[in-house]
Amino acid sequence: MKPTDFEAFSAMLCAVSEMYGKTVSEFANSLYWNALQNYELNSVRQAFDRHVKNPDTGQWMPKPADLIRMMQGSTQDSSMLAWSKVDKAVRVVGPYQTVTFDDPVIHRVISDMGGWVDICSKTDAEWPFVQREFENRYKGYATRGEIPEHLPSLAGIADAENLKQGHQMQPVTLIGNRRRAESNYRSGSHEAGLLQISTLLPETIQRITNNQGDRREAC
Repeated sequence: MKPTDFEAFSAMLCAVSEMYGKTVSEFANSLYWNALQNYELNSVRQAFDRHVKNPDTGQWMPKPADLIRMMQGSTQDSSMLAWSKVDKAVRVVGPYQTVTFDDPVIHRVISDMGGWVDICSKTDAEWPFVQREFENRYKGYATRGEIPEHLPSLAGIADAENLKQGHQMQPVTLIGNRRRAESNYRSGSHEAGLLQISTLLPETIQRITNNQGDRREAC
């Protein structure tokens, strides 16, 4: 939500609280806003609507966590969805292109695991273990309920070599929802180790290429 949505959000929260026979203090209103401001106003409105209609939980005033769960599912659901994007991008896009996903948590987790090229270098035998580590790390960040610091993009082999030689980066490949991926790119920070893969040896690049070919054949 944008700062200009605060008034509409507050009015909506007040109306819902009145339906449950409660009043929302200024402090409580700010807590709800801080917890939910990373979501679009219409998504929050739909989450309120689904909650009040839920026969199992709709009799209680929703907490921010209830609304977040309505919007993005459980951390298990979101981690599996995030992994499916990564898995497809590894198979279809590959290690040479620089990518930006529509989810900042994906960027943080992949950076923590060694970077985009390192993820793409894993063999098919290692892939189930990579998936498990990714999903566990993702759930850890997701339970915190805040957007972690992240790179605007995950550098591929081509851009690592271009930057090393002083050339410009190639256009970034957007993964997932285009608008959210563009927003994720703008909100990212270049302070983390974007150039960490610039020292790849030729034999390492060849191994990555071979693994990538095997994985694509299995698609």
